[in-house]
Amino acid sequence: QVRVVESGGGLVQAGGSLRLSCAASGTRRTINAMGWYRQAPGKQRELVAVMTAGGSTSYTDSVKGRFTISRDNAKNTVYLQMNSLKPDDTAVYYCLVTPAYPDLPTWGQGTQVTVSS
Repeated sequence: QVRVVESGGGLVQAGGSLRLSCAASGTRRTINAMGWYRQAPGKQRELVAVMTAGGSTSYTDSVKGRFTISRDNAKNTVYLQMNSLKPDDTAVYYCLVTPAYPDLPTWGQGTQVTVSS
């Protein structure tokens, strides 16, 4: 069973930075993709950034140039460096780990990011 643990959220002023970490364990399968999603109050969960095992990345438009996703395949860990944070970035950030079949995609428990104006 895949286990996903996130860390690194917190309260920061606008313009500040935070770094989120997500570690996956419990699988011997290749982890095909690791990504970050976020959900603000009253809104749907949205993709923030995703990285494949091969290193391909994708970002939602609102974070391009400010957020950077990186990955340590040896540690099954993905990071999200968030710079120039804005109040609109306030949300619970979730990590999604997608291992190879037959292991199932697994969500982390979420970590709160709050950006004050």
